[in-house]
Amino acid sequence: MATLGIDFGTSNTAAGVLQGGKPQLISVEPGQTTLPTSVFFDYDRKETTYGSVANAALIDGREGRFMRALKSVLGTPLMREKRQIAYERLTLIEVVARFLAMLRERAEAETGAHFDVALSGRPVRFHSTDAARNAQAELDLREAYMIAGYSDVSFMFEPEAAALASGPLAKGELGLVVDIGGGTSDFSIFARDGAATQIIASNGVRVGGTDFDRAISITEVMPLLGRGAEIRNALGQGRHVAPNAIFNDLATWQKIPFVYTQENRLMAADFAKLGVEPALFGRLKTVLEMELGHDIAFAVEAGKIAINHPDATRAGIDLGLIETQLAAQITKSAMSAALADHAGQIAACAQQTLEMAEVGADRIGKIVFVGGSSLLQVVEDVMVAMFPHAALERAEAFTAVADGLAIAAARDLPR
Repeated sequence: MATLGIDFGTSNTAAGVLQGGKPQLISVEPGQTTLPTSVFFDYDRKETTYGSVANAALIDGREGRFMRALKSVLGTPLMREKRQIAYERLTLIEVVARFLAMLRERAEAETGAHFDVALSGRPVRFHSTDAARNAQAELDLREAYMIAGYSDVSFMFEPEAAALASGPLAKGELGLVVDIGGGTSDFSIFARDGAATQIIASNGVRVGGTDFDRAISITEVMPLLGRGAEIRNALGQGRHVAPNAIFNDLATWQKIPFVYTQENRLMAADFAKLGVEPALFGRLKTVLEMELGHDIAFAVEAGKIAINHPDATRAGIDLGLIETQLAAQITKSAMSAALADHAGQIAACAQQTLEMAEVGADRIGKIVFVGGSSLLQVVEDVMVAMFPHAALERAEAFTAVADGLAIAAARDLPR
């Protein structure tokens, strides 16, 4: 009975097995060991595509329904609502199941093995404070694996998997995994005794890269679509500020597919007629009519990555699909301000992990950065401030969890 290690991520996914005593990642896309956790239902071709192909279909403007960040919806009632998605009526659990089935097929095609069991990574907490929703999220994901054709699935905390795959520790020191994914931030403090890895404490908070994107979008992009702008009252004198809900949803990856309602389109048209600055709401109207929410989200993500470059002082967020030459500008200080609350939550969770382990910050000799969002300067600044003497390890930030899951699956570790 072969077991496939699967790092099913909010933004990206990877899978691996152990070969020759070393983790071997699956080529989940041609020449790539990670693929975007994206799904596109093509209206015209009546087919479903995944990963980079799904992203390309959206960017090319094909007619269909694009979905990303579905992991963030696990545990919520949305997962079990049957809805019309392009040419089919499906639940989001079934959408996730199709993605997981595709992953299995590609792994079997590459290895020649039959994978009927999965060892799946999961965040320490899908949801920060709601125990019932946390439990439901794992149940939802388990059901998706069953629908995808697996006979069984076990779960392992993602930062604990990454600890298995991390480099050596000096004698007597402890390591800290800082795993900042698309939807959650997770921490594990670990020790080494020879080849054995001992997990001392794990903790997590529901803050991740998609939250960073949302914060940047709300502060830098949504004002260009009317957020914070005034609208004249339809009857009588007076004005009021445009409600935030539509802008907040447009800035949230997992909510974007559900904003294109007739009600929202009519609301945007009214705003464009009554707005004190009608051009702003005209852009909002265009975004809803042309379904450009995900294009904005990708542009924000690209701007976030660009401004994070050490030499960058300013980066553009290209909004030319909405209006010719339209762009938002972001600076390093603006990004730091937008992400300050999230950075504070990450620092607080790291501190709680220390307290759970009953160790001081001086005991941490190495910080292992995992997940694409862990490479943001704001995250490094927080960790360096807390652990000024710790060495920093970033070698396998994008694949460390999948490597660790491959190791754990082969060893049949208790979990």
